Amino acid sequence: MTKKFLSMAAACMLAAPVVTAVAENPFLAPYDTKYEIPPFEKISTADFIPAIKAGIEQQKQNLFAITANRAVPDFDNTILPLENLSPILDRVAAVFYHFDGAMSTDEFAAMAEEAIPMLNEASNMVNLDDALFQKVKSVYDNRTKMGLSKVQQRLVEKIYRQFEQQGAALPADKKAELVRVNDEISKLFIQFNKNLLNATNSFFITVYDKNDLAGLPESSIAQAAEEAKSRGLDGLWVFTLHAPSRLPVLQSADNRGLRETMYKGYTSLASFGDYNNYPVIEKIIKLRNEKAKIMGFDNFAQMMTSRVMAKTPENAENLLLQVFEPAVKRAGEEVADMQKYADNHGDNITIEPWDYYYYAAKVKKDKYDLDENELRPYFSLDNVLKGLFYCAEKLYGIKMVEMPDAPKYMDEVTVYDVQDAKTGEHISVFMTDYFPRASKRQGAWMEEMQSAGVYENGEYKRPIVYNVGNFTRPAGDTPALLTLDEVETTFHEFGHALQGMLTRAPYKSLAGTHVDRDYVEMCSQINEHWATDPEVLKIYARHYQTGEPMPQELIDKMQAASKFNQGFTVTELTGAALLDLAWGKTDGENINVPEFESVFAEKIGMPKEITYRYRSPYFKHIFGDDGYASGYYTYLWAQVLEADGWELFEEKGIFDPKTAASFKKNILESGDTEDPMVLFERFRGHKPDAKALLRLRGLDK
Repeated sequence: MTKKFLSMAAACMLAAPVVTAVAENPFLAPYDTKYEIPPFEKISTADFIPAIKAGIEQQKQNLFAITANRAVPDFDNTILPLENLSPILDRVAAVFYHFDGAMSTDEFAAMAEEAIPMLNEASNMVNLDDALFQKVKSVYDNRTKMGLSKVQQRLVEKIYRQFEQQGAALPADKKAELVRVNDEISKLFIQFNKNLLNATNSFFITVYDKNDLAGLPESSIAQAAEEAKSRGLDGLWVFTLHAPSRLPVLQSADNRGLRETMYKGYTSLASFGDYNNYPVIEKIIKLRNEKAKIMGFDNFAQMMTSRVMAKTPENAENLLLQVFEPAVKRAGEEVADMQKYADNHGDNITIEPWDYYYYAAKVKKDKYDLDENELRPYFSLDNVLKGLFYCAEKLYGIKMVEMPDAPKYMDEVTVYDVQDAKTGEHISVFMTDYFPRASKRQGAWMEEMQSAGVYENGEYKRPIVYNVGNFTRPAGDTPALLTLDEVETTFHEFGHALQGMLTRAPYKSLAGTHVDRDYVEMCSQINEHWATDPEVLKIYARHYQTGEPMPQELIDKMQAASKFNQGFTVTELTGAALLDLAWGKTDGENINVPEFESVFAEKIGMPKEITYRYRSPYFKHIFGDDGYASGYYTYLWAQVLEADGWELFEEKGIFDPKTAASFKKNILESGDTEDPMVLFERFRGHKPDAKALLRLRGLDK
């Protein structure tokens, strides 16, 4: 095996002339930094296009080396080389896609419009190469006769399946149609994301009278004052659609007009004018339907669900409806409680969508004597990270060692060397980027700049993983004080990071989060539970000024209120997931986006006081790329696994060494080396229990 692989690695070096021609480009050679972290200080926007071109040329040469090889196709001369087809392209693409989400300046965005079609063309070059596919098929057909390990067989099966899913088995005319459709869709993704970013940045609310800020926490008022100052509006207050600015207004502002303006600004995002995404969505839907037909499916949702655990749209919908119906019922009870509160306090209103957050907070305060603003002084970002890392060390035996001299693309990025707590062995690099800016898209996510696995020279490398967020910034002398939702999001994204960092899978395509979409969210969602466990809160939830731990009384209130407002939370999420599947099942003919959303909401019984978690014009998960398209349901699907898995931790103890070791081995370390259902059952001891989700959410009563 080694000998054949090394000969292929030597073939990869045929691309050396391309590298030496423009050696100053940092992407064109392995990074000489510690752990091969990208040398961000040397990377400029001008480097991307030349590096992509060099990477494509390297890919062409290495493709030729595989397809021209007259030896019988096997794991070593076909599958392993595919894992490292173009090291240059791997390096540049990893940084490119990260910057596309987190550092999309005007200069970068202009370059990206040229780069993305080139990257798509590079993928088509591989995915639709018939000679290459025949080599892969030969290995696949003979995989049980080659003496391969179970993991090697799984890699062969996965690569073969991916080629089929990308259209490699299609006749030439269908391949040409697929290339055309994919190219058009990719351009629409660029337009959708550009519209969304521009629409988000163009909307803001200026408040001139301080009386209109009544009810808002001081930290939010300070943030708004700083935002105004940055815009040359000293003495005023500016609120934006970024979550740390938007949510406090919806939750706390006594001024109903301010809440309504913010709500309508958000829910009409990218819905009109120069940044209108309606026409973009209509084209994407039509092209996706065309793509599904080319691939032999009735519709796009059928095609996408066939590739993951659900297998069919109907299976996904069945799960969603089991949750949606009790959630809607509970939401009705929540609205009734809010209306009663408003009536009792003489507010003389009927609850509207822009009232939901506000009156939910009032009812929560009334029922549990809990105002979430009381929690924020105990949730400084530094303390939250201490709690996060404490749990990781206690559960999985890792420690986070800051690397102050590591390369960074911004000063506010923090880089860690993740080490074995006992031996000091390097496990991974972890990077964080937590605050909003104009060049960063909304939301929070985890990705990799380097996957674990075997590389072109036969070396097994450890991963470089990052978390990105849009959390509340520090204001003046006050540190970043997170909301409870932001705390849970920090733990959530770190759950993804743990799966990426701790993986022990031997090959890149099987490592870390390279698993089924409806399985990947399990690790992130289960990790959220440690954030609010009383035992953990006592460790990290300390007042940013006094250092005093969160009072037991406040912890008790949090626990009592933990299932509050689950009707709203589950309804808006499930409604969005059902809408996503509905989009995947339509043919796109004569579509009017707002009308489609409205009719579908009525069909499923969406309460008028609640809209979809994401309306289509800003539903980046499904229209910004194909990542979660006809797959947003996976959050709920994975919540079944999460709920059932968490019940085991609750039963055995949240830091039980045996349970943690089993979760680490079977879930976090295994990646895609075995069927996810097999891995889950090995950890849990039985098949997933769907009722566990209803129990977790308090919807079983």
